[in-house]
Amino acid sequence: MGKTAIVTGASSGIGRSIAEVLLQMDYEVYGFGRDFSDCKNITDHRSFRKVEMDLLQTGKLEEEIRKISKGSTIDLLVNCAGVGYYGLHEEISEKNISEMVRTNLEVPLLLCQLLLRKLKESHGTIINISSITANQSNPHGAAYGATKAGLLSFSRSLFDEARKYGVKVTTILPDMTDTDLYRNADFTCSSEENARLLPDDVAAAVRFILSSDPHMTIQEYTVRPQLHRIEKRN
Repeated sequence: MGKTAIVTGASSGIGRSIAEVLLQMDYEVYGFGRDFSDCKNITDHRSFRKVEMDLLQTGKLEEEIRKISKGSTIDLLVNCAGVGYYGLHEEISEKNISEMVRTNLEVPLLLCQLLLRKLKESHGTIINISSITANQSNPHGAAYGATKAGLLSFSRSLFDEARKYGVKVTTILPDMTDTDLYRNADFTCSSEENARLLPDDVAAAVRFILSSDPHMTIQEYTVRPQLHRIEKRN
């Protein structure tokens, strides 16, 4: 019997690439996202289960998770959904701060809480997609960096809490990746070759982590482009 994965943010960017890789690895994938209209490559796959919803509707999210996990084995949770707003901190609205905290931190914490017993039963894996910003100072992105640092801290603690039950917890920390994350910023990824990551690069890291020898855990995995560049938006 194949394994079952739950992936948030599966309708675009890194999450969609991760879903593609997991389908190639014969997982049954429950993909959570807002809009799958441009995702025929995964939604047509026989092992993909689309869950189209707003993750911030946490009551509905909890209901969906309980429905999926009832009587089923859950082997993998990938917390990938994320949002970013950038600029001087006093210029970031309360609404945008709340959206970042809830999407980037509250939702992963909630999903881990809801699924941890199932993951203990399966000796499963949690992969949290954080950011290179979790380990550094982030002027013009202070709140975003704080949410990703919080996710990294949570992942470290959860690994120490759950490892004796056979649960693996890995945090991936990508550098700037060519996705829609920077749609609210006055900068974006460089178009220069070797100066940005692609979503497939992060998905390849997921494949590597899941293919590693089961006697060990890769606790943190940093992925960076060879060159460091950003571009100003016109």
